[in-house]
Amino acid sequence: MKPGIYIVGTPIGNLGDISGRALDTLRSVQFILAEDTRHTQILLRRYQIRAPLISCHRFNEMSRVQLAVTKVKAGAAVALVTNAGMSGVSDPGARIVAACRQAGLYITVIPGPSSVTAAMALSGFGGSGYLCEGFLPRKAGARQRRLREIKAIPMPVVIFESPYRWLKLLAEMKAVFPDRGLFMGRELTKLNEECMWGTVAEISDQFSCRCGPVARAIRGELAVVLAPASKIECRTELLPAVAAKK
Repeated sequence: MKPGIYIVGTPIGNLGDISGRALDTLRSVQFILAEDTRHTQILLRRYQIRAPLISCHRFNEMSRVQLAVTKVKAGAAVALVTNAGMSGVSDPGARIVAACRQAGLYITVIPGPSSVTAAMALSGFGGSGYLCEGFLPRKAGARQRRLREIKAIPMPVVIFESPYRWLKLLAEMKAVFPDRGLFMGRELTKLNEECMWGTVAEISDQFSCRCGPVARAIRGELAVVLAPASKIECRTELLPAVAAKK
């Protein structure tokens, strides 16, 4: 196998969604850089793959950059995987790819499942592009400012959220755009997959009734899609900014 970095897409939930090419790659590389080695080991055991695993998460990614470059320069083929989906999108890996590119090393991608496109397909809001926001800022002030900016975006917006912060985010979105259409996908492709469609206010009210004040009752990371702003909403949001410049 040609020395280089192989960015391998992994299942977002259902292990049966991995491609044959991805399996062939994971069986052929000398090392696998994984966001969580314990999580990746579940996938490898399922398909009887025994390649050595090296952790590469957001806390140690910088220290793994030189390791990856050194191994590839020494002739190794190295796979880069995240817990679900693609490395370097909302997960670690981008620094390693950039360093290997700057060093003139071979880099390729083996595409796989994506929670972004899965959520967009299920939402029914597609057809004119979308914005992948990923995780919103954790600090309340920054998050609320970003939600006000998102309010005027004329295309669907994909947002990821932890189950522990989901009820809080719903309440914040309800305060900014209660009548905007929203899709919520939880545990996508898994046995307990759950999808909901409605306005922000409707989904917020449903979760408030179901979970009460206990956010721990929700399990599994969420992928949500906010419907695009209407032309009227876009103009309304732009008016204060235009007036301020005069």
